Amino acid sequence: MFYFIVVSYILLNTYVFLFDRGMFFPFNLLPVLLLIVLLALVDIEKIMYLMAFSTPLAITLKELGMSEGLNLSLPSEPLMIGLTLIYLLNELSSGITAKEVIRHPLTIIILMQLGWMAFTAITSELPVISLKYILSRTWFLTSCYFMAAYIFKNFKSIKIYVLSYAGALAIVAIITTIKHAAYGFDEKTADWIVSPFYNDHTAYGAVLAMFIPVMGGMLLMRTVSFPVKVLCFSLLAIFLISIVVSYARAGWLSLAVSLAVLTTFIIRIKFRTILITVITSVILFLCFQSEILMILGRNNTDSDGDFTANIESMTNISTDVSNMERLNRWSCAISIFQEYPYLGTGPGTYQFLYAPYQKSSLKTEISTNFGNKGNAHSEYLGPLSEQGLLGGIIVIILVFYVMHLGYRLVYEIKDRPLKLFTISIVMGISTYFVHGFLNNFLDSDKASVPFWGFLAILLCIDLYHKKQVELNS
Repeated sequence: MFYFIVVSYILLNTYVFLFDRGMFFPFNLLPVLLLIVLLALVDIEKIMYLMAFSTPLAITLKELGMSEGLNLSLPSEPLMIGLTLIYLLNELSSGITAKEVIRHPLTIIILMQLGWMAFTAITSELPVISLKYILSRTWFLTSCYFMAAYIFKNFKSIKIYVLSYAGALAIVAIITTIKHAAYGFDEKTADWIVSPFYNDHTAYGAVLAMFIPVMGGMLLMRTVSFPVKVLCFSLLAIFLISIVVSYARAGWLSLAVSLAVLTTFIIRIKFRTILITVITSVILFLCFQSEILMILGRNNTDSDGDFTANIESMTNISTDVSNMERLNRWSCAISIFQEYPYLGTGPGTYQFLYAPYQKSSLKTEISTNFGNKGNAHSEYLGPLSEQGLLGGIIVIILVFYVMHLGYRLVYEIKDRPLKLFTISIVMGISTYFVHGFLNNFLDSDKASVPFWGFLAILLCIDLYHKKQVELNS
């Protein structure tokens, strides 16, 4: 049977090559797909690592010129869909998800968010768009959170998963930096030079920022072998150079905040104190927002390639087009929320509906009416406009609970290597929460794999590894 299959494949391949060359490449992918299926049946962990490794290198159907509708990333999202099907079949047959995972507050919040998304999809202004959004969020969560929680019971699996994504991200960073060097690291080329791997430099910078603290944490762990430390040091150096030349200002800002988070751990500030400080800061901003905006409006420093100028331009809302367009998108999100305060317009619909809500005074030279230039540029205002008040509240609850969980674990864990790793994961997650004020990327596989994976890591440290360390100490 084996020889028959091999000979038949060779004969068919010859026929395709001679008479239908357009199908030659897809036909020769069949052995690879069969190998992946076989691997999924034999060792599901390897598929998880393959998914993590393939994500930074994945290219969308639109980039390949193959689709203007469904925009899957190849090969990462087909792998996620396959993992989701395998997970659901196993769940139905034997219930592989541990009860402690389902009962954990983090999982409850995530399921509550997914459930509310599904409900608002029913009332969506664009039901087909919302259905696609819900399906993609489902396979992101299933493969990157629930399946990850299943394999992360083994701490070694966590390190391999993280290094799998980081290794591929380093390949992208090297390719991008070499391409960028050919243009003299010109800032104007920074946005598109990351193509075809990332759709813009802000998404690229967000993921680099997430992994910089984690590589630093693993480098300091005494339980990590010397070869892995050399790898982590190399990756850390690549990521630091890459984020500087990427001109991703939000990435720089998020790293600065992650260093502030590290400082709070060093001086052992309780999360309750930080929470009170954040709430107080928000109240003060709301009370003095007019005065603050007037001060920011006096800043007319544009990002022009100079590092200092780029830092100063972060608060320029008078002449910096990128910042001004964000104000435009945020204003539209608030206007949509005011019109649809309870259920929103439906998950994933913002970019197709926001155009009529643009105010002429806020429109910029890069504004568009065609829904082809991104979303609300905020992980907080986006859900508020698409899922109503409760959708926005759930996002805030998720952010505060994740940070609370991270702080609790850091202060509870006595084992130094595990504490260092946990600190680095919390710092990595905090960079994305900061990014969430300026951008939103959780509708893409590039950010979803590390974000939901990092949350699954915190979950498993809380449920399994913290306890194992306590028993062994």
